[in-house]
Amino acid sequence: MTTPAELLTAAAIAAMPGKSKAHLLNPDAVRVSRPLGAATGLTDLGFHLMTVPPGRAYSEYHRHLYEEQCFYILSGSGEAVIEEARHAVGAGDFLGFPKGGAAHTIVNTGSAPLVMLSARTNLEQDVCDYPRLKKRLYMNGTDEAVVDYADVLSIPPN
Repeated sequence: MTTPAELLTAAAIAAMPGKSKAHLLNPDAVRVSRPLGAATGLTDLGFHLMTVPPGRAYSEYHRHLYEEQCFYILSGSGEAVIEEARHAVGAGDFLGFPKGGAAHTIVNTGSAPLVMLSARTNLEQDVCDYPRLKKRLYMNGTDEAVVDYADVLSIPPN
């Protein structure tokens, strides 16, 4: 019997090559990701098994203006930085960030890899703010443009 495309067995997940990626705006933010959602044909939901090495953050501190994002910690320990406040996290903890919500990142402060499930809505377009860097990222499909906050033009409604 063949395994359906909708099913990823534990053995298949373990055999998936992880893709190591440094963040576009922070080369010290490094994660290894396995795209579980894409492997099963999901297009509107990004679902990843993510591993963050000790001493690294999974991403630059940010907030999504239109996409929602969440994390479930499977193993390891770290800190969730939410609106610049640090909170200890570990196995069994869940973090949810609604669109336009709190700026955040997750840092592995332990000595073992921090492993978590990450999910995010995959919109064709999104805007991501990086408050520490005072930068904004505009995403349109595979096109990305980073601008300084000072260069963002806000036009008030009439």
